Amino acid sequence: MNKVPYVVSALAAALAACRQAAPANPDVSAAGAAVEQHTMGSKPPAEIVASFDGLGDGFTGPQGSFTGRNPSDNTLAVGPDHVFQIVNVQMAIFDKKGKPLYGPVGTNTLFKGFGGACESDDNGDAVVRYDQLANRWLVVMPIFKEMKRRPDQPPIWTASAHAYLSPPGVKGQPGPAAKLFVPSLTPGASPGLAPRPRFPRGFRPEPPAPEDLGPWAMCYAVSTSPDPLGTWYRYEFLRPLFPDYPRPAVWPDGYYVPSSTGDTVIQKHTCVADRTSMLTGKPATEQCFVVDNVSFLNNADLDGTALPPAGAPNIVMAAGGTQLRGKFADDGIYWWRFHVDWTNPDHSSLTGPFTIPVAPYHFLCDGQLTSCVRQPGTDRHLDAQGDKLMPRLVYRNVHGTEELVVTHSVETSGRQGGVRWYQFTIAPDHTVRLTQQGTYAPDGFDRWMASAAMDQAGNIGIGYSYGGERDFPGQRFAGRLATDPPGTLTLHETVLAEGEGAQKNTLRWEDYTQTAVDPSDDCTIWYVGDYYKKGAENYSTRIGAFRMPGCTP
Repeated sequence: MNKVPYVVSALAAALAACRQAAPANPDVSAAGAAVEQHTMGSKPPAEIVASFDGLGDGFTGPQGSFTGRNPSDNTLAVGPDHVFQIVNVQMAIFDKKGKPLYGPVGTNTLFKGFGGACESDDNGDAVVRYDQLANRWLVVMPIFKEMKRRPDQPPIWTASAHAYLSPPGVKGQPGPAAKLFVPSLTPGASPGLAPRPRFPRGFRPEPPAPEDLGPWAMCYAVSTSPDPLGTWYRYEFLRPLFPDYPRPAVWPDGYYVPSSTGDTVIQKHTCVADRTSMLTGKPATEQCFVVDNVSFLNNADLDGTALPPAGAPNIVMAAGGTQLRGKFADDGIYWWRFHVDWTNPDHSSLTGPFTIPVAPYHFLCDGQLTSCVRQPGTDRHLDAQGDKLMPRLVYRNVHGTEELVVTHSVETSGRQGGVRWYQFTIAPDHTVRLTQQGTYAPDGFDRWMASAAMDQAGNIGIGYSYGGERDFPGQRFAGRLATDPPGTLTLHETVLAEGEGAQKNTLRWEDYTQTAVDPSDDCTIWYVGDYYKKGAENYSTRIGAFRMPGCTP
């Protein structure tokens, strides 16, 4: 396990001095630079209580060897006894010490015997969550392959003030709870996954003629117990819009799933599935709103067991700017209230956007699917997904105060990538205000693609990618205590995975990382991200668990 000293190294200090001597970044205003943190916190770092490799280069589990595809689309969730990871089109389940218990298998293995596109297709971008309120697992998997035209498919959706209903994709769903399928493969064998369509995120091949145009779908799998190796209910909902980049969120009245129509249109949609019915294996429905002219949406994702006020709407957030129109900067965060009515969908509503003024920011790399994050020894630079708030938009009710935490990747005055983070408070009238903000950018190296979490004490932990001209990309973690002065990550940075090589085969660097709070103590923050081992041809992933000082289970 690598340890970071409590003082900045001489090399890092020299590089930081060099960066400070360089001309200021014209993309960063004085107001944006004013919230930058240029030194690491002086308090001891968060304690690493677990650290092990997940799916990645050279990984072998009970069902064979990992088949790496780019980007990793890295996601994980944690239950009382298990860690569940999905990487692109494959998944695995571990105990909390890192022993593989299941996998790697295609994510669509969850839908074995269910039928429809959820069973037949495995396109990537699946995401796993643990519903701490019900002690159940949730897996959401999009279908990127357009189906053949069918009589029950939904009509084309456009932006409007009313919710659309997603038709069920499989007759009689969910059917009886199904045991998790265990392929009969021997260790070292390949799972033999079907080829994934080769097109950029959000882009699809030339569509068929309108009379042949079929739907896409979103698949849901909900476990029947805290044991992910047990039985699952499965659902498929048809969508007329491409369901890219899903970001599921747990809320008492539903499972909320925002997604993107694609990278060539400025349109997003946010949907909600009937959580109550899905937990009991009953027929369920999904409602969706379509929103034009916005960046990627995030729905508030509840951590802990303290509930929001009864009937509270789910909060939706997005960064400003519009990459496709060449607008790479903004000074606001935008939010909506999502209220769902399961009895009368006509009464469901998405209200907003409302604006929260924040320190000005400029997208790192000018947005997504561009490359500017440097690596040693190669001209290949990496993507930063700088146009979007990163998953998750964390909700936490801390002793009656409703808090939200979220991050994105921004340019800094020192010409490196920085982690902009926000804490918001939800008032009793359901309005949202900024509590604090900061841009973490010490020592002249790049930090980007972060994911935040808040433990039950209100402490904030943030994991992120780290790298630069002299350091290979890896994963690090910093944080702050709830009682610390605002705007600063006061805990010293700690290393989860030290990069040993550069990624040269693609600019797509993981697309997102992921945090999860351990339900066993509501204090431990788990995090996963990519790194390269020396001489490896593809990425490895590192799973770590961090405990913040002062959080008592």
